Amino acid sequence: MNLLPTPRSLQRRPGSFLLPKSVGVQASACPGITLKRELQQTPNHPEGYTLTIFQGGIEIAFREDGGLRAAKATLRQLFREYGRKLPCLKIRDWPDFARRGVMLDISRGRVPKLETLLDLAEKLADFKINELQLYTEHTFAYKKHKSVWQSWGALTAREIQILDKRCRELGIDLVPNQNSFGHLRYFLEDPKLKKLGELSEPFLSETKDFLRRPTTLAPNHPGTLPFLHGLYDELLPNFSSEFFNIGGDETWDLGKGQSKKLCAAKGKGRVYLDFLKQLHREVKARDRKMMFWGDIILKHPELIRELPKNAIALNWGYEADHPFAKEAAQFAKAKIPFYICPGTSTWQTLVGKHDNALANLRAAAKAGKKFGAMGFLNTDWGDGGHPQPLAVSWPLFAAGAALAWNAKSLDEKTLAKVLSRDVFDDATGKVAAAGFKLGFAHQKLGVKAVNETPLGTVLAAPKPAERELFCRNGLKWFAKIPKRKILAAVKEIQKQRAALLRSKPESASGKMLMQELDLAARMAEQSCRFMLWQQRVAAGKKTEAQKLAQQGIRELQKLEKDFNAYWPQCNKATPKHCTPFLRWRMDDYRRGDWS
Repeated sequence: MNLLPTPRSLQRRPGSFLLPKSVGVQASACPGITLKRELQQTPNHPEGYTLTIFQGGIEIAFREDGGLRAAKATLRQLFREYGRKLPCLKIRDWPDFARRGVMLDISRGRVPKLETLLDLAEKLADFKINELQLYTEHTFAYKKHKSVWQSWGALTAREIQILDKRCRELGIDLVPNQNSFGHLRYFLEDPKLKKLGELSEPFLSETKDFLRRPTTLAPNHPGTLPFLHGLYDELLPNFSSEFFNIGGDETWDLGKGQSKKLCAAKGKGRVYLDFLKQLHREVKARDRKMMFWGDIILKHPELIRELPKNAIALNWGYEADHPFAKEAAQFAKAKIPFYICPGTSTWQTLVGKHDNALANLRAAAKAGKKFGAMGFLNTDWGDGGHPQPLAVSWPLFAAGAALAWNAKSLDEKTLAKVLSRDVFDDATGKVAAAGFKLGFAHQKLGVKAVNETPLGTVLAAPKPAERELFCRNGLKWFAKIPKRKILAAVKEIQKQRAALLRSKPESASGKMLMQELDLAARMAEQSCRFMLWQQRVAAGKKTEAQKLAQQGIRELQKLEKDFNAYWPQCNKATPKHCTPFLRWRMDDYRRGDWS
């Protein structure tokens, strides 16, 4: 029986029940389905439910509306699995985490269209996800800042209102998310706002191998809070949620510019906390509960106990061995409510790094449950232009949803079958199987790195002269990976592409997701082809290198054409911030050099 999340208790019974054709599983009450709001026979949890299918009908017992929604989500999966002839059974079920969310980055190059987001919400609801966040830096259509977001695309107030309304109907809390301290590069590049930055010019990273651009607001500038007031007052009325994620992560610039003297006198951690408290007062004044990323305060553990007690820390980490338990214990000890926040590991990979992601998701669920996290937020980032599509992330969205509901239960075979049925709408099962296996193709290369795979960062590597942070290792991988391993990765990608092309998704959404996967796989293969070319150039084999360059240019031209044609079907604005690297690599091929 293919159900995701896996119910905590499921008993099969003899016989079946034939659901009348007139009955829809979305209905609140109809012939054949009995709903009972009761306490005695229902698991002791707000979202606990009992679903009983017997030969005479269906009975759903629940305590609160969340339990009814969860039962209906299970029933919808059963309906898609068995049609109207449902097997007799009894399910008793409840979640490990009260809040089970997905956060999608919409700020790095890919802003989904409203239709794409509505489809995402519909599908997430069937996996019992009850929270959605859209990570925003500069991609809400603020009226005073059109010059900042115009070329990127942005969600409008009306689009947010429509999405919020539909999410409420689905039992999903659409939480506003606006970074409010760091990660504001494109705001701070605006001449009118540059003065608000901690720094006004790029600075060398701690590792000396890339430049950091100004991204952090100066907490002591008199214009900083008025700037944020304007953002909050325009953004927040479009959301019905009682929560608000103000970000606050990775404030790399802090103490290096306008607040240097202040940080020297009070300590960087204290300056950070004081500004966080100011933001908390602003959020509280707007009748919201503040969420914030927990990475900076964890660097100053002595200050954790001074956090506002109703501020919610988001404890994030994305590697398989991230010390979630150690960090979560600190928030729990200080009695600070917190979420556990793993990730999909899709960014800077093009086709995924599913081995790392699954381990990361499992570790987060285990630590979050042990230390009493109030929520599980599965994050999907877009570092390096966000060239990877939603199709690559779907196996990890579903896996995260399963673990957030029941931290001890995730079967990968069931995962693939449910994805085929409920996401890709593909009876052949080939889209889900190929998409999942592509997430392991990087293993053929035999190398490991934090937050990337060569399949992602070789093709997407920035021009060396720009000294950008993301994908900066891409042009170095060719010297570390033997040719035979690169060819093994090519073979694996081609094998999964062939399977994709034999699939038969039936819905428009399924067909689009299949197309997305194929585009991502084609780009990953070109990362391999580029490394093979680099090796020929480095070996002084000019004739072979020229032939590979000619082939590479042709393939990249086809990719660019196909990607540009695909883009407006799912995303806003243009792909110019998402895939400029296709042109960069073509230029490299033509020059015969990548330095």
